[in-house]
Parts: sequence; structure tokens; C-alpha cells
Amino acid sequence: MNSTRFPDYEVAGDADTTVFLLHGAYGSRAYFRPLIQTLVLAGYRVVAWDAPGYGMSPLPEGGLSIESLAEAATRLIERERSRFNVVVGHSMGGIVAPLASLHAKGLVHGLVISATVATFSRKSAQDKATFAEERIGPIRRGLPFKEAALPVIRGMLAPTSSGPLVDLVVEVASGMQADTFCAAIEAIVGYDGEENLKAVSVPTLLIAGAHDKVGRPEGMRSLTGLIPNARFVCIDGAAHYAFAEQPAAFNAALLGFLSELSTAKA
Repeated sequence: MNSTRFPDYEVAGDADTTVFLLHGAYGSRAYFRPLIQTLVLAGYRVVAWDAPGYGMSPLPEGGLSIESLAEAATRLIERERSRFNVVVGHSMGGIVAPLASLHAKGLVHGLVISATVATFSRKSAQDKATFAEERIGPIRRGLPFKEAALPVIRGMLAPTSSGPLVDLVVEVASGMQADTFCAAIEAIVGYDGEENLKAVSVPTLLIAGAHDKVGRPEGMRSLTGLIPNARFVCIDGAAHYAFAEQPAAFNAALLGFLSELSTAKA
């Protein structure tokens, strides 16, 4: 298997502004289907990938790291860019997105970071160990992935969250390969992205769910002190998957940000 194989992705819409969607450690581009439709109907072109190891993209021989994921995302941006490009990263994707924007050398004009720890550099060794143990400990001990994943995924939803978009997230997130997921969690815990966040210069929108225990609102709000041109939005009634739990509020925040960027570039 070639570790440099280009990741699988899809393109929808036709516009001079392209929105790149980077999914989280649980999932694939499939859970973005409703968001892709919303963006295309709003007049944007969308590129959504399956990160290396996800969907039909094979896990690279050398495993995963945030750096290697960012390099792959950069190649995708370079291949599919249009005149104006915005990268939207959810959870793990929100860790990858800032580094990819730096690698892309001026091709990225805006960032959206959703439900993201962003950097584990400020977490204690115990916090890191707990985060990893909750997610991959049972899998390492032989529990089937879906059985191990479902309680964690449901625990990342707000108590009142339900509906077809939430069901889609649960279905996609619980149906992935265990080895890919374990490699992704190890990559996330081992990454220190604080200096890269400080280097981001493009307008950035930080979106948190009010009940998120992973990308905690207070932690995401604090990133406005690291990223020079960042603003913060908190979505009531949502936890880790605000784009599915409260799609109207999430889409309003995202589309408002994209509209402002479009106005600024005009």
C-alpha cells in the first residue's frame, strides 16, 4: 500500500469560493452530507475528504500524525483550490485545519474550527491518558469498535439532541475501522499545536457547543487569545456535534462568517 496515496474526497457545487470540510476522529465525510447540501444551496463549492485511513482511504503504512494529515490536506487544497478558499475543521479536523492553512502558503483565506481541543499542550499527562483510555482502552482490550464507540459518541451529544442528522452522525461515527480510530486518537494526544495557532493570520471562526465536554466552550473561547483574528460563537442546546444537533444555529454562524469573508474580498 502506498503511504502517499491521495485521500478520497468529493466535490459539490460550482463557485469561486470553495469550502473544504475536514471531519473528526470519529466519522468520515459521510456525516457532512446535510451540511454539504446547505453550503451548495447557499452558493458555495464544497470539497469534503475522507482523511487518510477513513472511508475508503487506506491507513498509511507509517500510521497517522497531525503533521501527516495536515500535509495530505494541503495537497488537497492545492489540487482543488478556487479563487477563494475556506477550511472548516470539526474536532480532529479542527486540529489539522490551522496547520494545513499554514502549509498552503496563502491559499487559505479563512478558517472555521468546530468543537476542537486544538492543542493538548496545556493538558496534564493524566488528562491526556484519560482522554485516550476512554476512547481506545476498551478497543485495545478486545471490545468490538462499535460496542466501545457508541457510549462515547452518545456521551458527546447534548441530552436533548435527536433527529435524523444526529442519527446520521451516530451511524457514521460508529461504523469506522478500529485501527484508524486508535491511530487518530494517539496522533491527537501527541500533538502540540499552540505555536501553529499563534501563526494563523486569516480570519477564524471558533464554534463550540454549549454542552461539549471535549471542545469545551471555555477552552475554545480561550483560543481567541492565541489566534490573532479569531471570534467565538457558542451554540446553545448542542454538544460536540453542533452541525447535527442544532443545524439552524450552526449554519447561521457558518454562513454569516462566509458572507462576511465574501464581502471583504469583493
